Amino acid sequence: MNNKISRRVVIAAGAAGLAAAALPLRAQAPLKAIFGYTAVTDFATVFIAREEGYFTKHGLDIEPKLIPLNPSIPPAIQSDSIQLGGPTPSVFLQAVDGGLDQVVLTGGGATSKKMTGIGLVARAGAGIKTAQDCAGKKIGVPGLGAFLHVGFRAWLKSQGVDYNKVNFIEAAFPQHGDLLRGGSLDAVVTADPFMARIVGSGIGYVASYYSTFLPDGLPSLVFVARRDWVQKNPAAAKGFQAAIGEAARFLNDPKNSAKVREHIGKYIKLPPDVLATVQISPPLPVVTEPVLGWWADQMVEQKLLKAKPALANLIVK
Repeated sequence: MNNKISRRVVIAAGAAGLAAAALPLRAQAPLKAIFGYTAVTDFATVFIAREEGYFTKHGLDIEPKLIPLNPSIPPAIQSDSIQLGGPTPSVFLQAVDGGLDQVVLTGGGATSKKMTGIGLVARAGAGIKTAQDCAGKKIGVPGLGAFLHVGFRAWLKSQGVDYNKVNFIEAAFPQHGDLLRGGSLDAVVTADPFMARIVGSGIGYVASYYSTFLPDGLPSLVFVARRDWVQKNPAAAKGFQAAIGEAARFLNDPKNSAKVREHIGKYIKLPPDVLATVQISPPLPVVTEPVLGWWADQMVEQKLLKAKPALANLIVK
C-alpha cells in the first residue's frame, strides 16, 4: 500500500512539474519599461502600439512619459530613469559621440516634402521673411543640436546664410508662443501643434516651411535603448520592433485616421480643432544606415560630431 501511495505521489509531482514547464510565455508577466517622448505627433506609433494592444501582444508593458526637452532623453535612458525613448537623430548621434552606448531599435516619423507641420515662425512685426533676415536675430529651437536645429542650420546654409550669425536659444515647444509674445525671441523653429496655435492666435506668422527642403524618408525621431538593456532583453527588443511595425501599418490605413488622432490626443493634449487638422508624418519603423548617415554627415559638417560613427554598430537589426 505504501509503495502504491509513494508511486502516485511521484507521478503526480512529475506531472505538475511538466505542466509548469509547459506554461506558455504569454502567462509570464509583461516586461515593464518607461518610454520617454516629447509633445510632437511623430511619436504616433508609440501611442498607437500602447492603445491598440500591440505592446501587450508582444509581452511588453510600455509606459509613455512626457519629457519636456528632447536632448534630455538620452541622459534619462543612460541613468535608467527611462528605459526607452525617442531622441531626434542628431541628439542620439551627439549622445553616442559623447560616449553613451545606446542603439536604435526603430524610427518614429519620417520627413516628407508634403509635410508643412514644421516651420520658422516669426513674431508678428519682426519683419523676418527670408533666410537672410535671420542673421543677427534671436531664434528659439526646442533643443540645441536637435532635429529642428540641425535641419534649420542646413537650410540656412543652402540659402547662403552663415548660421553662426544667428543667436540660437534653447526653448521647449510649449514655451514658444509665450516667448514670442513677450518679445524674448524674434522667431522660433517649431512644429505643430504649437505652430498652429501661435499662428492662429496672431502672435506670429510662418516665415518659411523650411523643412520641405529635406530629402523624403529621413527619420525625425529614433527609438533607442541602452545596448546592455537590449542584450539583457533581446525578446523585448524584438517585441518592441514588431509592435512599432504593426502600429505603422495601423497608421498607414486611412480607415484608422480618427483612431490615430484619438490616440495622439490622449498623450499630447490638443484642442479638438487642432487635433482634427494637425499633420501626421508618415511612419518609419525601420531605420537604415543611409538615412541615419544623412544626419551624421550634416552634423560632422556643422562640427557637432567629432567624427562620423560606425552606423552599422548603432542599429539593431
